[in-house]
Amino acid sequence: MIKSTFIYFCIFLVLGLQSYAQEKNQVKWLSFEQLEDSLMKQPKKVFIDFYAEWCVYCKKMDQAAFEDPEIIRLLNQNFYAVKMDVETKDTIRFGGKTFFNQQLGKTRTPTHQIPLLLASREQQPFSLPAIILLNENFEIEARYFRYLSPVALRAILN
Repeated sequence: MIKSTFIYFCIFLVLGLQSYAQEKNQVKWLSFEQLEDSLMKQPKKVFIDFYAEWCVYCKKMDQAAFEDPEIIRLLNQNFYAVKMDVETKDTIRFGGKTFFNQQLGKTRTPTHQIPLLLASREQQPFSLPAIILLNENFEIEARYFRYLSPVALRAILN
C-alpha cells in the first residue's frame, strides 16, 4: 500500500514538474481584456503580435522566434505579451470602447479594428506580420512589419 502510494506520488510529481517546465518555456500570451486588467494593476511595456492563419512568416516566427528561450524570458519578464488573429470575429472591449471586425463579409481577408488602429501605415496597405511595442503608458514606441528572426527580435527586446 505504501509502496504504491509512493509510486503514484512520484508519477504525479514528475508530471507536475514537466507541465510546469513546459508552461515556463512558453510566452504567456494575454488577450486584450486580460491586458487591460494587468495594466490597471501594474503598468508595464506591451508587446503585440498581430498574425493571421494564412501568414507564412507569422507561422515561421511562431516556430523560430517565439520558441527561443531567451525571447520567451525577455517577453515574460519585461512585457505584457498579446497575440491577436487580425481576422478574429470577436468583439473586444478595451479602454472603455468596443472594437469589432467591420470588414467581415466585405473582403476576403477581413481585418479587425484593433490591428487597423495600431498597425496601419499611411500610403501602405495593412500587412503581416505586424509587431507593435508600446511603453507603460500604452503609447507606441516601435512598429515592425516583417519577419523578425530570433536574433533580430532579441536585439529589439533588449
